[in-house]
Amino acid sequence: MRTKEQLIEDKICPLEFAVNAISGKWKIPIVWQINEGKKRPSEFLKGIGKVDRRVLNQQLKEMEQSGILFKTSYPELPPRVEYSLTPLGEELVQVLWKLNNWGERLLADKEK
Repeated sequence: MRTKEQLIEDKICPLEFAVNAISGKWKIPIVWQINEGKKRPSEFLKGIGKVDRRVLNQQLKEMEQSGILFKTSYPELPPRVEYSLTPLGEELVQVLWKLNNWGERLLADKEK
C-alpha cells in the first residue's frame, strides 16, 4: 500500500520537471555553447569561465540522461567525445530565446 507522501512525491508539475532538467549552474551556458557550434568538453571549458571539468562532465551526463544532449564517442586515440542537441534540446533553445527576450524586458523596465 502506498503512503500519502509517496503519492505526493509521484505527482510532479510539468514546469517543475522542466526546471529540474535544466537546473544546475552550467547547464544553460552549455546549451548556449552547443547552439553556437561548440561540441567538445574542452571547448566548453574555454567558453564557460570557471567551470570545473568534473562538474562539467556531471552536468553533461545529466543533460544526456534527460534527453537534451546526444553524446558521440569516437574510437580513436586519444579518445574524442562530441555533444550535440537532440530535437528536445533544440526545442529548449527556442524556449531559452523567449526567456532571454523576457529578461531583456525585465531589464528595460528596471531601468525606467
